[in-house]
Amino acid sequence: MDVLDQLGAMREGKMSRRAFTRSLMAAGVAVATVPMGSRGARAAEGDQATYFTWGGYDIPEFFAEYREKHGDTNPDFAIFGASEEALTKMRGGFVVDVSHPCNQSVPRWAASGLFQPVDMSRLSHGGDVMPELLALEGNDADGGNWMVPFDWGQTSITYRTDLVEVEGEESWDMLWDERYKNKLGSLGAGADAWWVGAIKAGVDFDNLDSPEAFEKIAAVMREQRPLIRMYTDDTTTLEQALASGELVAAMTWNSSAVALQGEGVPVRFAQPKEGALTWVCGLMIHKDAPNVDKAYDLIDSMLSVETGKFLVGDYGYGHSNAKTFDEFDAETLTGLGLSKNPTEILSAGHFQKPQSQEWESKMNAMFEQIKAGF
Repeated sequence: MDVLDQLGAMREGKMSRRAFTRSLMAAGVAVATVPMGSRGARAAEGDQATYFTWGGYDIPEFFAEYREKHGDTNPDFAIFGASEEALTKMRGGFVVDVSHPCNQSVPRWAASGLFQPVDMSRLSHGGDVMPELLALEGNDADGGNWMVPFDWGQTSITYRTDLVEVEGEESWDMLWDERYKNKLGSLGAGADAWWVGAIKAGVDFDNLDSPEAFEKIAAVMREQRPLIRMYTDDTTTLEQALASGELVAAMTWNSSAVALQGEGVPVRFAQPKEGALTWVCGLMIHKDAPNVDKAYDLIDSMLSVETGKFLVGDYGYGHSNAKTFDEFDAETLTGLGLSKNPTEILSAGHFQKPQSQEWESKMNAMFEQIKAGF
């Protein structure tokens, strides 16, 4: 297929965005974010469920059970680059069915009054969700849980093993290394980068909201700024830059290393001596969701073992369904930086903790200023 044929296949759900990207990368074609269609301010009754999510989750492989129930049709997708951006848009009146925050955002999202508790008894796979993931701080709600855990993993450094000289143990210092000035990249959201700055600055996450901690983190982020070639919320852009050698190392999630290794690019997903940033993300239902039944179908599809096998094998993320891990041997999971016991991973690094809306707004404003060079 030529590029136009592939683009058509992706939009029709016959080809995943990831497969499309890989095809173009193999052909040496630069990839921009491809729109999957736009939505109005509110999804209409009778439409498919609308899923508001990060880029890369808008692909058919996550929705096999949903498609079986709804005429081989995908949900509708709306994409955000950062969770604060998503919440701000919904506060402004954008109504969806299901959205995809991460654990540190759940209490703030719940406090917004924009979401309804999820009744786990309505999910056929609900009983298979790992209890330790459901028991996240701030996730209890009357009659259910605010968020249904879906994926979990790490934020670390993906680096070119042929272009980076590691001195001693892997460390977050790699992203502050003057030798690689203008060849380093970073995720563009403070929800990752600022927390990594806290690890670099030696700030305990229990004390993240103190004025002293804020200044320490801001100082190390300013120190890093002249070294960074690109900040972006588009992981495909980071992956392409690493593949071409434009970048030699970048802050990424597990999936970037897995994708690049699958393309034969010599990269490694670092295990920094200071500890990686660890997280759990999941699914919340809007209080005014126009398609509540389909919202539950969407969530149930994402909890299935079939979806989990794809998530673990293709993205390198952990899945919330415990049965998924029966499909993989321990060696494979270790190679992906995972374990059949998520507690091993989540406790080994620095687990993100909920913060106040005031802190979140202040942090994002400061990080944007630092990225702009101030």
